[in-house]
Amino acid sequence: MLIAAVVLAGLAALVHVYIFVLETLRWEAPRTRQIFGTSEQDARITRPLAANQGVYNLMLAIVTAVGIALVFAVPAAGIALILAGTGSMLGAALYLAASDRTKLRAATTQGVFPLIAVVLTLVALVVG
Repeated sequence: MLIAAVVLAGLAALVHVYIFVLETLRWEAPRTRQIFGTSEQDARITRPLAANQGVYNLMLAIVTAVGIALVFAVPAAGIALILAGTGSMLGAALYLAASDRTKLRAATTQGVFPLIAVVLTLVALVVG
């Protein structure tokens, strides 16, 4: 069960690295503007805000990746970091879904892997 949780946590981290790239490195690119539904002018104005949000996404991915790296050597620390990273990702996805129904697809994209990772990690803890 823990191996499946680690794989899903890794996929969640990769999605959040991709979001970091979009929000921080490619925010004003036409394809990124299309994904986020922003105009050229809006993208230019919101670039600093998007970049800041992108860095948050990268930090969540890093926390999760460090947890993955530690989980088999120092299980308690690894599991704690995996749950901190994926739990935060899931919380952000739930907030997005609750606050803006037009963003359900985005919330699902960023939240499905973390949700499954959290559930599998908790099951692995219980089952032992």
